[in-house]
Amino acid sequence: MTEQKFLPFALPEIGEEEINEVVDALRSGWVTTGPKTKQFEANFAAFIGDDVEAIAVNSATAGLHLALEAVGVSAGDEVIVPTYTFTATAEVVRYLGAHPVCVDIDPVTMNISPAAIRAAVTEKTKAIVPVHFAGLACDMEAILAIAKEFGLKVVEDAAHALPTTYQGQMVGTLGSDITVFSFYANKTMTTGEGGMVVSRHKDLIARCKVMRLHGISRDAFDRYVSKTPAWFYEVVAPGFKYNMPDIAAAVGIHQLKRLPDFQVKREQMAARYDRELAGLPLILPARPTASGDVHAWHLYPVRLTAEAGIARDDFIVKMAEAGIGTSVHFIPLHLHPVWRDGYQLSPAQFPVAQAAFEAEVTLPLYTRMTDDDQTRVIQTVKSILGHSNA
Repeated sequence: MTEQKFLPFALPEIGEEEINEVVDALRSGWVTTGPKTKQFEANFAAFIGDDVEAIAVNSATAGLHLALEAVGVSAGDEVIVPTYTFTATAEVVRYLGAHPVCVDIDPVTMNISPAAIRAAVTEKTKAIVPVHFAGLACDMEAILAIAKEFGLKVVEDAAHALPTTYQGQMVGTLGSDITVFSFYANKTMTTGEGGMVVSRHKDLIARCKVMRLHGISRDAFDRYVSKTPAWFYEVVAPGFKYNMPDIAAAVGIHQLKRLPDFQVKREQMAARYDRELAGLPLILPARPTASGDVHAWHLYPVRLTAEAGIARDDFIVKMAEAGIGTSVHFIPLHLHPVWRDGYQLSPAQFPVAQAAFEAEVTLPLYTRMTDDDQTRVIQTVKSILGHSNA
């Protein structure tokens, strides 16, 4: 019997258009931030719509840092974040000397719980960072209402959420202050490393632009292409080095064009998982509550129930033994030493997130998967759970 090749958890889909655009960037002489980055920013803003502006950065982590700085988060402030997220969501708060306040999640959506947000608000609270887990939009109506009531800023961590919609509106056009997207290698579109900061608030975008490149008052690209002497600039703030290079933007230009097709494929794969895994001892991912809303399906997270008869860790081992990669999203913040010890956090404080973590496993879902690849995943899951004839 021929051993099957390993099926990875995720792979990007890069085509000849992306490769040719990168070659063009290399030949042009503009390899750092230049014309292709500007084009990518303009195209992305047009894709999101509703008169937003967009600035490209070298990671979503950088984007979140810029966003929180722009809305005024500073030393001693508190920023509410879900414990069920990647560490970047919290670490950027500490960059500014502020404190992340972790809260629990909703048991159905696995998104941040509005009730938990409300309970965590204090006089020191400055902002809320909702994370659209797996590509499903948070309950933004409730979150924005809380923010309005207490005068808080809202920065959306939309690393999973392109092109997610909420109540018919694209994430990035909602009532929050700033939204940050990720283009990491395993996201719904990629630039290898990179992200995008989006807002309709011109003052916030202007601040992010200045802080993105050392706090310099003028765009370096404009200075370098000027036909007249334009060497003078001023450093107006102690900024950062967060700009996206043209080489990365070149990939993004064509990934963005392909995103609608990518989304169709992801939706079809998620629907097939839903059909064929139904009836197994699994909690399948929640879907949008509003008819017609888009789930980005960055991830397909399932949770093993008690009836599964196997622990989550053992399930992952058996999948690996069958040559199939999986992952866990996420190890909650309250279990990591830096947050656990630094803020005296314990699983008892986050019962929903803790239970989700202990049961969750993320199955492969990416556009380069074939129908046969997905069949293999489904059949392996059924076999492990004792439902091979299901």
